[in-house]
Amino acid sequence: MRSIAFADFLIGVGVLFVIEGLMFAASPTWMRKAMKSAIATPDNLLRAVGIGSAVIGLIVIWAVRRPI
Repeated sequence: MRSIAFADFLIGVGVLFVIEGLMFAASPTWMRKAMKSAIATPDNLLRAVGIGSAVIGLIVIWAVRRPI
């Protein structure tokens, strides 16, 4: 039996794949440009954006999952 947290994690991964797939399907040229831009971006900036995104994601999850 899977835990609820693991099921939520798998749903989140599934949603990530759906959004990413739709972005590639809708505008492959824009996605290619975005990837080239990411390659040219300094590591420290990518790291800061990644940490910021993770923190925002945790806040959103906390806000949705907290009891009212």
